[in-house]
Amino acid sequence: MSRLSREELARRKMHARIRTIIKYVIVIVVAVIPLIPVWVMFLWLLAQSFSAKVTFGVIPQVFTLENWKFLWAPFKMGLKEYPNIWPITMNTLFLALGVAALEVLISSMAGYALSRMNFPGRIGLMQFIIALHAFPSVILLIALFIILNKMGLYGKGYMTLLGIIIIKAGLEIPMASWIIKGFFDAIPWDLEWAALVDGCTRWRVWRSVILPLVLPGIGAISIFAFLSGWAEFLLVYTYVVGEEYYTLPVLIYYLIGELKFVNWGMLAAVGLFFTIPTLIFFSTTQKLLLRIYVGGVKR
Repeated sequence: MSRLSREELARRKMHARIRTIIKYVIVIVVAVIPLIPVWVMFLWLLAQSFSAKVTFGVIPQVFTLENWKFLWAPFKMGLKEYPNIWPITMNTLFLALGVAALEVLISSMAGYALSRMNFPGRIGLMQFIIALHAFPSVILLIALFIILNKMGLYGKGYMTLLGIIIIKAGLEIPMASWIIKGFFDAIPWDLEWAALVDGCTRWRVWRSVILPLVLPGIGAISIFAFLSGWAEFLLVYTYVVGEEYYTLPVLIYYLIGELKFVNWGMLAAVGLFFTIPTLIFFSTTQKLLLRIYVGGVKR
């Protein structure tokens, strides 16, 4: 009887090991294998940007910093010379920070109003927000061009970038307001009522009591807003006139557009330079992002 029990125990252990192996195989297939093209892409960027010659696309042969000369001097791609990349980087940073600041400011107030205030049409407005986010912005290009032109913001350098900041933030604010509303919903009403009883105004309650409790949500929407502004291409490509006001995505587009004159090493270096802020953001905020899901904080 005891021997049968030992055989049954061994069989159960074997089944448990098989189930564990199957689980690991499923995880590898679902989570790891789809990332292989992404890792190969980054390996190509690293190898191509620091090497004069690459074998099999990812094996560098001759180390060089020539591909990175755009960091300290004007550079040529084909027959065209491009300005120093740092003013273009500053343009991109100006756009990204502007979108993030405007989106966080407005969406945090709008999310609070949607969460805490009852007003006619509140439910319909929240439903409209979801529908508005699904609205393709590309069909607004002509209308937005007319508006910017009427306002005197077309072809005006940084004023045009300011107009793009307003447009981009306006397109992103509805969904950001919906996301931050979930964080406000998770805060007990008792905290707010206690502050109001103590004599705080509604504005003071929002600023001093509620906002510190939703910092993870504000951090999340600010990260996504910054990355959205950093990677914006279509609006800048359509409305900005003058190379000195380009952003990095537009510069990369023109570098690719040189066709047979493309310097692949320099293009890879510029692409890697463009991804550095994204990598820094995700590496420094991954713990914050892992605590967050749409609608609240994962505790």
